[in-house]
Amino acid sequence: MTLVKHELRQGKISFLIWTASVGFLLAICIFLFPEMKGQMEGVNDMFSSMGSFTEAFGMDRLNFGTLIGFYSVECGNILGLGGAFYASLCAVGILSKEEKDKTAEFLLTHPVSRKRIITEKLIAVLIQITAMNIIIYALAVGCIAAVGEVIPWKELSLFHLAYYLLQVELAGICFGISAFLRKGSVGIGLGIAAMMYFLNLIANIADVAEFLKYITPFGYCEGADIVSNGSLDSTLVIIGVVIGIVGIIIAYLKYTKKDIH
Repeated sequence: MTLVKHELRQGKISFLIWTASVGFLLAICIFLFPEMKGQMEGVNDMFSSMGSFTEAFGMDRLNFGTLIGFYSVECGNILGLGGAFYASLCAVGILSKEEKDKTAEFLLTHPVSRKRIITEKLIAVLIQITAMNIIIYALAVGCIAAVGEVIPWKELSLFHLAYYLLQVELAGICFGISAFLRKGSVGIGLGIAAMMYFLNLIANIADVAEFLKYITPFGYCEGADIVSNGSLDSTLVIIGVVIGIVGIIIAYLKYTKKDIH
């Protein structure tokens, strides 16, 4: 597991910055809720009359006067975009950086198979994503308790589980792409995460584009659906898991045969 430790050390600063940033913004939103709670009835009325904008974020089906309704939209966007960006950035360059940093010859001269290299790098990515989500979940629970609100354990846990699965799926996709790159690309990772986010907004606005929910992992992270159904959409989750696994399989197939310079 030497390579896993090496990757974790290299990604430590990025991990701390992203976790602290997402966690800080999440905490601010939670601490603002008691101050805004009394004004939420007016906010609900305002959002209900905003047409497509309201539908895009599922605000027409949520009650902002409840903690979970407020959390789903305000904290959901922070956790969704922040987590998606971090997961994509973690994975999109991890297989290509050896060529970019001119360390491929050093790594491949060691008695380590390419499959083991891929596996250990994948494990490092998953450890970072998992650690980030555990920390943020614990922080969210602590902040909700601190402001004196009842913790909606089921909805909160499902909500965070959905975004964790989203991040793993995006990491799988970007991990597969990383096997084809030679110099890495931050832009590709951020672009994929942003594209998936906007595909979900389009699916929410236009009925003819509802099929896009089967493509974007944000489709099973809709706070309104989770709150109203009390569960994740198993069909969308399974599709997402399959897409992530396909990305990882592609990484193995490509990297084991790749001519690395």
